[in-house]
Amino acid sequence: MSTISNPSTHTPAPSEASAEIDGYVGLPLGSRIANLFAILLPLVGLVVGIVYFWGNGVSWPQLALMTVMYIVTGMGITVGYHRLFTHKSFSAGPIVTMVIGIIGSMAAEGSLLRWCAAHRRHHQFSDHDGDPHSPHLHDHGHGLRGIVSGFWHAHMGWIFDPPGESLERYVPDLIRDRRIRVISELFPLWVAIGFLVPALLGGLLNLAIGAPFWTGVFLGFIWGGLVRIMVVHHITWSVNSVCHIWGSQPYRSGDESRNNVVVGVLALGEGWHNNHHAFPTSARHGLEWWQFDSSWLVIRGLQALGLVRNVRVPTAERKAAKLRSASPVASTVRDAA
Repeated sequence: MSTISNPSTHTPAPSEASAEIDGYVGLPLGSRIANLFAILLPLVGLVVGIVYFWGNGVSWPQLALMTVMYIVTGMGITVGYHRLFTHKSFSAGPIVTMVIGIIGSMAAEGSLLRWCAAHRRHHQFSDHDGDPHSPHLHDHGHGLRGIVSGFWHAHMGWIFDPPGESLERYVPDLIRDRRIRVISELFPLWVAIGFLVPALLGGLLNLAIGAPFWTGVFLGFIWGGLVRIMVVHHITWSVNSVCHIWGSQPYRSGDESRNNVVVGVLALGEGWHNNHHAFPTSARHGLEWWQFDSSWLVIRGLQALGLVRNVRVPTAERKAAKLRSASPVASTVRDAA
């Protein structure tokens, strides 16, 4: 397994960040409306599911579909959108790349290119002006109101008025790859398939237990589709909000990123956020043995099968240099080396 000796990320000072974001505008009205539906429809699905099951209990096929679809599409985001495409923490062949990109798109968090551009911008300006979803910006206000406003903005408020990142600026490497461009352009198709698959499986599972096929289709659509998307979205957004407010900071990262054990488990390893911001190109976010990182286990499994390569993790020396307990002078010398 290869290691990275000097992973880097640029966190500009507030004045620099302000200069960098001049000229950015919001997304077109159509995109904003699509974002609104992506947020509201899963909530409607949850209400419908609860009403339908009121007094009837929850059937195992629907819970199984929601859980499996959550893990599969969530891994598409964590392993694919985030660690493979945005940070290139490992490399994969064309087939694996396309499969991971498609299942990540089924999570309905936005097209591949847009998602990666927003996340790279987050790292560039993390918790400074220009960060698309920081809870710590000055315009959130002060005191309790500022805390609540910042949390809301970081968690999901920013999605109602997302910035229009320049794809040519933030993801020029991804744009050059025709396969990635096609995956990104066909985003609505992959989202539709993300609804179709659990609906069809729900119908087949109902047939297997002697229940009506079309009832299974409907409930598969609700629980494996809409409710699953809501769960994936809110857990992903918790990395933006919770993990920049509550948790530990073992490493110097130049921002407020934190490790949160609850989000670490629920977000499939993404909640070890301070680790990630300290070493953004690392394929492993749970850097300690006790920091459970299920996405890392998937990457290691794919590596063992020969399906991915060039897997990058920080060296022990690099980790020691970035520890908050390490001497700043010694760290500077080691970083320069």
